[in-house]
Order: sequence, then C-alpha cells, then structure tokens
Amino acid sequence: MEEEKKSLNFIEQIIEDDLANGLRNDQLRFRFPPEPNGYLHVGHTKAICINFGLGEKYNAPVNLRFDDTNPEKEEQEFVDSIMKDVEWLGFKWDKVLYASDYFQQLYDWAVQLIKEEKAYIDQQPSEVITEQRKNPAEPGVESPFRNRPIEESLDLFERMKNGEFEEGSMSLRAKIDMVSPNMNMRDPVMYRILKRPHHRTGTDWKIYPMYDWAHGESDYIEQISHSLCSLEFENHRPLYNWYLDQVYEEGKVKNKQREFARMNVSYMITSKRKLQRLIAENAVNGWDDPRMPTISGMRRKGFTAKAIRNFIDKVGVAKRENLIEIQLLDFCVREDLNKVAKRVMAVVDPIKLIIENYPEGQDEWLTTENNNEQEDAGTREIPFSRELYIEREDFKEEAGNKFFRLRLGGEVRLKSAYIIKGERVEKDENGEITTIYASYDEKSKSGSGTEESLRKVKGTIHWVSAQHAIPVEVRNYEKLFTVEQPDAEKDVDFLNFINPESVNTIQGFAEPSLKDVAVGEPLQFQRIGYFTKDQDSTDTNFVFNRTVTLKDSYKPE
Repeated sequence: MEEEKKSLNFIEQIIEDDLANGLRNDQLRFRFPPEPNGYLHVGHTKAICINFGLGEKYNAPVNLRFDDTNPEKEEQEFVDSIMKDVEWLGFKWDKVLYASDYFQQLYDWAVQLIKEEKAYIDQQPSEVITEQRKNPAEPGVESPFRNRPIEESLDLFERMKNGEFEEGSMSLRAKIDMVSPNMNMRDPVMYRILKRPHHRTGTDWKIYPMYDWAHGESDYIEQISHSLCSLEFENHRPLYNWYLDQVYEEGKVKNKQREFARMNVSYMITSKRKLQRLIAENAVNGWDDPRMPTISGMRRKGFTAKAIRNFIDKVGVAKRENLIEIQLLDFCVREDLNKVAKRVMAVVDPIKLIIENYPEGQDEWLTTENNNEQEDAGTREIPFSRELYIEREDFKEEAGNKFFRLRLGGEVRLKSAYIIKGERVEKDENGEITTIYASYDEKSKSGSGTEESLRKVKGTIHWVSAQHAIPVEVRNYEKLFTVEQPDAEKDVDFLNFINPESVNTIQGFAEPSLKDVAVGEPLQFQRIGYFTKDQDSTDTNFVFNRTVTLKDSYKPE
C-alpha cells in the first residue's frame, strides 16, 4: 500500500487525502475550463489529460465548461474547435457548460455582496485604480468611493447592468484589503461595463464578470471538488477562496483550487496572443497550420491522439515549471506511428529507371505487406512495370564499399519485387543523370520461393511504377522557430526567430493506392519518414504532410 501511495502524483495524493478525510467518492467532480478565445494548444493538452485522466481513474464526471466572460475575444468557432479537440484526444465529458449560464446568479451574488458592504461601485478610470494598488511592498491607496452608501452602489450597479453608462466609466470592486501583500486581494474588479454582443447571450448583458469572480463561483455552482489550474494562478488562490467563502452554504462541496506546472515545449510558444500574431502577420496559414503548436495543427501534421497522451504521461505532473524538449514529443509520435502507420512507397526526389530486359507494355501486380509491426495489418497489391521512379540518392555511378544502394555494375533488390543491376546512364547537356538503365533477374521475384529469389544482396530500395504513379505534393515541415525559447527575451520580438525554412514543398510520385487514403490517415513513406494526407488534397492534387522523420538519435531518459 505504501508503494502505491509513493507512485501517486501530488494531485492524486491530495485527492486520496481528501477521500480519507471524509469526501465521498461520489462527490468527486472535475472540469476542463477553457476560454473560447482561440484554438487549444500543446499546453492545454496537459490540463485536458490531467482533468479527464482523473475522471477516468476515479470514475468521476468531468465537465467541459467554457469560461466565456469576455465577448470581445470569444467566438462560436473556438467553442466548436475546442470540443472537436477534446473528443479527438479520446475523452468524454459529462456536461457541456458555460460561465454565461451563470450570469444571472453571479449578478445576484454581487448584489448580495454590495448589501453586505463587501463590494462597491468605483467611478475611477482603470488606470487610476491600477496606480492606487501600488506594489506588494507599498500599501495601496483606498478609492474615494470605497465607503459610498450601499443604496448608491446598488442603484449604480443596476444602471450599469441596464446600459446607462459608458464603457470604462465605472466598475464593481470587491472590498477586501488594500494593504494585502497579495495584489489580487487589493479590491479586485468584479464587473466592468462592456457593450459588446456575446456569442451566446447576445445583447442581454451590458456588464460582464471578471474571470476571477466568475471562475471560482462557476466551480462552486457545478460542485467541482478539485479545481486544477496552472501555476500562474497560485497567487490567485486566496481570492478564489475569499469569493467562495462569501457564497458557500453548509453541507455543499467546497471546491479546492490546486496548481500544477504548466507545460512549456522547446521551439514552441503557447501564448494565444502571440499565436494570433503569427496568423495576422501571415507567418502561418491559420490556427491549424501544421507548424502551429495547436492541437488542430498537430492533428493536421499527422500526430496521433495516443502519441500526445503518451507524451503527457511521460512529462508527468509536477509543481515546478521546466522546458520540455520537443524531441520527446517527436519520439512519442514516432513510437506510435511505427506501430500503426501503413507502409507505402513514394519517391520524393525522383529519377527515371528503365529495366531494359523487362517486356515493353507489360505490367504486373506484386504483393507487399502493409505493416510488418502488425500481425493483422494484411497485404496489398502494387503495380510493377518496365519504367520506374527511384530516389536520386539511391544511385551512384561509382561508390565505395559502404554504399549499399544501386550503382553501375552493382545489384540491389527492389522492395517486394526483383533484383536489378545498374547497367548504364543517360545524361543531359550539363552532365546531370536523367535516366538510369538496369537489367533484372526475372526469377528473383520476392516471395516466389525460387533459388534466385532467395539470393542475398546488400541493399533494398523503394520505387514506384512510372506508368501507374500518382504525382504528389510533399510538404516537409521543420521547427517554426530557430531557437528553443523564442519568447524568452522581453526586448526582442519573437517573430525575429521565425524559421524561414519551416516548410519545404517538393513534388514526387507515389504508388496509386495513395489516391484512396483518408485525410489524416497515418502513413510511412518507406525509408523516408511518416506522412499523412492533408485536407488541401483534391481528386487531382494529392498533398502529404511530413509528420516526423523516420529516425532520430534522441532517446528519452
């Protein structure tokens, strides 16, 4: 039993302690509370996996709640994308809820706080309020409106709600402690005037609750047992608890906020504001660009949900922030794709190869395996003919003993086909090879069982039949930034570190079966890398994104 406790992360230990101290298992409830002001990114995957993972571990419900308190930045598009991402990762929520569901209750509670002299209407500009709060080492200055009569604040608050005042002209502030060393406790703003339509409530509201007020109270309304958030909210916890204390009723679950280290991955940024800049300044092509650290971008690049979940599992749940190497993410993707990706043949730097002794006009269909890592992956038929494409780098006129591919006078096996021998080449006026001519051993067909088919040659190369090949557009993606922490230097714009070579588009050829693969299906272009069909593909233009290279020297610790 002791060993089991040691294996728990600190959040699980908190939950176990709460259960041991009287919290019932059926009172456990978690939530994932994104703000719908952008697409989810790699940093969110940790919060998703932690909250929904706890739901699975304890058989407890998990709410997907949208903290939609800022109509200036929130859109239905973002709500839809978030739901799609959570589902794609393989998680199921109990209820879809919105902070906007609770606008009336939050307003009613705010009225109650005014009546209890715990909140007041301040008519100072936000700049003045900020200046009066000073700094942790210096006591704040009380607002001249801090002790205004209750009835006056009640009247102004209702008129704010009715839209009688201009934006910025007044706000509702909690009356807590202007000398607290925690700046969040220095009479925080609870409501501001914002005459903007909301994506769900339309123009019903002219005032909107601040995040700190709405978030904890929404947790309480939903009876969330453990409100889990990233470390930047740690110093907000006293305010979270103060707000909760004002509305808590005996006998209900009192939600508990606890913080974990957010996830920072090298060569990525996770600020939504900065991600929006990348889009606005055309550094990328939208939220789902495969170079973006968004879940939709990673999905489009070909990452699998299982790989991302394995990555989060390897990163673990910690109390201290650190920089996670992007190589670990790629390792997890490569590890999963090796198991599930169908092996196909594509040539991305093609050169023509003609087998001179193969009958002209003849073709045949050869059997090849789909994935030798899966017993039940089956086989498929691929066409073979006299004229093929092979990779340019797979041929040299002359080569040393360590070159095991095709050379003049040398033999290689064509994958799942025949043994061929390089005979001669044809060159253009610049001396560049345009065509390779070879001969084949007609009795050496793979799997035929003949003595010739069992003959060993040192190299095997992939190919596609020129007659049957489909042209493909191949997008090779690299890191979007040239440095590990592109936004680490405050005085340097992170856009200065954009990698100008983050995508390289080339034209190649692939076996005809790639016409029919689904968008997003994981593939291994044999001997090249892992790829997936992109949504830009049409019936005549087949586009494939490189997910990760085939191999890497990185080994996880």
